[in-house]
Amino acid sequence: MKIVVNLDVMMARRKMSLGELSQRVDITMANLSILKNNKARAIRFSTLEAICSALDCQPGDILESVPDGRKP
Repeated sequence: MKIVVNLDVMMARRKMSLGELSQRVDITMANLSILKNNKARAIRFSTLEAICSALDCQPGDILESVPDGRKP
């Protein structure tokens, strides 16, 4: 089982750029890019909460569990 971050999907739905989200959440664009590109190994609950607040969504809208072998 693998956890996939669908941050790009929620950003597109909200028509929000990486730069705008970075400013709203006060996280560097580099760190958001790591999340967006599924390169992150962990995320703090406070970061997830801030992202969800800025995108007006739930954690389950961003995080998805996929079976091994399936590409995100």
